[in-house]
Amino acid sequence: MCLSIRTGDAYLASIDALGNKVLNGKSIVKKPLSKHSAFRGVMRTQAELYDLQHDAAYTDVLTYKDSDTGERYGLSFLKPETKDDLKRRGGMIKCWAEQTHGMVGRSPDYMNTVLMALASSASLLEGKDNCFPDHLRSYYEYVRQHDLTMTHTFIDPQVNRADFYFEQNDEPIAAKVVDRNAEGIIIQGAKLLATQGGITDELVVMSSGGFEQDRGFGFAIPSNAEGLTFVARESFAGGKSTADYPLSARYEEIDTIVLFDKVLIPWERIFYYDNVAVASSFKNQSNFAAFSLHQVLIRRIAKLEFAIGLVQSLIEEINIAEYQHVQEKAANLVILAEVLQSLLQQAEAGAAPDQWGTFCPDLKPLQVASNLFARKYPEIAPAIHQLGASGLMSIPPLHAFKSEEGAALNHYLQSKTKLGKDRVKLFRLAWDFVMSSFGTRETLYEYFFFGDPVRLIGQFYSSVDFKPYTKKIDDLLS
Repeated sequence: MCLSIRTGDAYLASIDALGNKVLNGKSIVKKPLSKHSAFRGVMRTQAELYDLQHDAAYTDVLTYKDSDTGERYGLSFLKPETKDDLKRRGGMIKCWAEQTHGMVGRSPDYMNTVLMALASSASLLEGKDNCFPDHLRSYYEYVRQHDLTMTHTFIDPQVNRADFYFEQNDEPIAAKVVDRNAEGIIIQGAKLLATQGGITDELVVMSSGGFEQDRGFGFAIPSNAEGLTFVARESFAGGKSTADYPLSARYEEIDTIVLFDKVLIPWERIFYYDNVAVASSFKNQSNFAAFSLHQVLIRRIAKLEFAIGLVQSLIEEINIAEYQHVQEKAANLVILAEVLQSLLQQAEAGAAPDQWGTFCPDLKPLQVASNLFARKYPEIAPAIHQLGASGLMSIPPLHAFKSEEGAALNHYLQSKTKLGKDRVKLFRLAWDFVMSSFGTRETLYEYFFFGDPVRLIGQFYSSVDFKPYTKKIDDLLS
């Protein structure tokens, strides 16, 4: 079996064998994570994604052959050297995104993309204090060769969000370096917010900079490292039935708090440490933004196309297409999808090599798309609320149709073209998308995916060269 192209069974077996420490409620999870109700749905979904790599119909879409070794690897690891390479990456991302309808934000290709982007920019670390660019390059090769899964944690706990907050507790809150020895550095404290924490092979950790040297670090460790605990929030998977919970039963990704209890980070796993300047600048100066925005935009287009299909299905089933405000709601989603698709094409068409020869998508249209989607996605739920109305609450569990009242329910809950059971299936899908705990988490998740949209649009404003615009005014007035 080719270790560099993982199978679904290999992924599940690997995570179960690691014995990652996950706190779920009052106790540490004892049973295999792939069989636990909080994790099994998305793990099985991701196993199916890995299995597609071995399907002859998808092999060339999802994998590539290394020109030096002849070995096949997952295409999301590919460092694009041409525009065609970038488009191939986009095709791979689209394939997996359409399999999950864009619902899995931490699908393996996201973190593969993040790691590739950081490793391709490792030269930024050359010659800087306490920085190890070769460690980052080696880690990329290690993960690529074994097709490992990762998650990341970049955020500190929200203790005090003032601009100039200095933590003064004797016991660290935000994770920090508390010791250094011959084996590596010791980390104590907490980090947020590792989506899929505990159900990946590896954890990538990068601090957000700040003012204190002992909080300037970047490293990666196995998810079962001694002293590492993932604290899971309550699961939003409504149940294991994909009929009653068609989205959450498949795609619910647990978000976790990561606790470091004197965790040893071996030197070979450290990318940089005790360097606040690098911690504050490396991610922004690297290719992280361009490639992660590219991956996320493709996933979001798939999610938006799912929303369009769902909205139109509701419209047709309750026969409300003749109303103009209904048409407007559906048309607005199509318009948004077309705009995002155009921005994606613009970003790929404007791709250019960076100083190290990696072809990066044009950042500006990707930033526009990200800001636009973050603001427009929260409008989808109210639109579906208005279209579905009381139908979104007239959704008995599907086993009710097997009861003695099943025939009556089929009759009373019918729609224009469907019997009651099939109509309820559709409306339960809509409910899971916008009203369940899973659905409302999706809205929050997309809104804050890259951070506070107000801050992000401020950063975008600062990056714009307004001189060509203001020159038009000056020319007219002169």
